[in-house]
Amino acid sequence: MKILVGMSGGVDSTVAALLLKQAGHDVIGATMTIWDNSDTFRQLTGKGCFSPHDNDIQQAKQMCQNLDIPHIIVDCTKQFKQIVLANFRSEYQSGRTPNPCIVCNSKIKFNILPDAARSQNIEFDKFATGHYARLYYDETSKLYQIMRGIDQKKDQSYFLYRLTQEQLSQIILPLGNKTKPEIRELAKKAGLSVSDKPDSQDFYTGPLNDILQFTPQKGTFKNKNGQILGTHNGYWQFTIGQRRGLGISSDRPLYVIDIIKENNEVILGYSEECIQTSLIATDLIWQIPTPTTKFNCQARIRSSQTPFDVTVQPKDNNIIAVTFTTPQSAITPGQSIVLNDDEKIIGGGIIY
Repeated sequence: MKILVGMSGGVDSTVAALLLKQAGHDVIGATMTIWDNSDTFRQLTGKGCFSPHDNDIQQAKQMCQNLDIPHIIVDCTKQFKQIVLANFRSEYQSGRTPNPCIVCNSKIKFNILPDAARSQNIEFDKFATGHYARLYYDETSKLYQIMRGIDQKKDQSYFLYRLTQEQLSQIILPLGNKTKPEIRELAKKAGLSVSDKPDSQDFYTGPLNDILQFTPQKGTFKNKNGQILGTHNGYWQFTIGQRRGLGISSDRPLYVIDIIKENNEVILGYSEECIQTSLIATDLIWQIPTPTTKFNCQARIRSSQTPFDVTVQPKDNNIIAVTFTTPQSAITPGQSIVLNDDEKIIGGGIIY
């Protein structure tokens, strides 16, 4: 089988290509570019996913040479701006906190990238990445499902929940049954220099307003009773549950508990005021037949979270109401709730 592997220059994607080649497949490495050097973004450390990746591109090319496989570069800069960065700005402007990695995976990495490779006359049967997740096909429903990776600390299934059935039918995830230490050991045994390369942790490590480019506007911090606690330069700088960087003195730590964009107000409260027992989610995507009646499952509202028990009530207009068995902290509009049936993802949506 001919397989295109999305290669970032890191150990995970490199070992994904290595494993597929060792399995006898015809492998091609593809590195996408998303950074426009004409932009003025500072990206202070250069270690975010969105950053100048000249060194990573060269490393990906070198890894392909070491593996004796072809390497191509796919320019996704324009689409990344139009889709991921535009969504990033729009969500923050709406007082919400987006997850750009989820948008990038569904719209760019598993969509634009393979399509653009084919437009370069690159032929392949499947597309693979170095994500720590597994793929399952349900013979009864005839639907694909993402499963959690066996390495629970590195599991990335949360970031793949928005992949469509068409996308899922065309991918391979070679690392889902392995742990990170195993991957590093495989790279080391193969003599690959990326065996100890650190992981990218953040989307962007520079100032947030590099991307947002919003004009500062003086607003107020208030408590839920309307008392003014201080001032800030724009509600878009804050997210629900945030504690650091508020600059407000208090007898106890304060957290952001609400954002009222219309008034440029950020509402602060104590930790217990961050707790909720339910949420509404919209813009749903399912990896099971679309449910119409109430059901129980598990959920996560953050990628690293242990799934917790919930009850889900489907509503009209592609909406669900989710009730938690155990109260949860910092429910953040714009983030995703991902629903699980044990190890399998069954669907999810955007927190309203």
